[in-house]
Amino acid sequence: MPKTGTLTKAQIIEDIAEANGFTRIKSVETTEIMLELIKSTLASGEDVLVSGFGKFCVKKKSERRGRNPATGEDMMLPPRRVVTFQCSGKLREKINSR
Repeated sequence: MPKTGTLTKAQIIEDIAEANGFTRIKSVETTEIMLELIKSTLASGEDVLVSGFGKFCVKKKSERRGRNPATGEDMMLPPRRVVTFQCSGKLREKINSR
């Protein structure tokens, strides 16, 4: 478990190595492969479902009005895609049981 308030990639790598008896190199490779699979799937526009954890969803945002905070000037923000996360019921229960 993390010793600070935020779990980092380095801590995940260390915990995977410790829990599975992997070398640090093997743990780094495993973590990097998993993260690359998630990133490439999301970049292609597909969602990522991790059972018992949650779902990363790619949503399309339309063009919208915005304001330049430096100048106060009105501007149109271009359409874009964003990633959202919906946690599973199991994760929600675990979070709320503490």
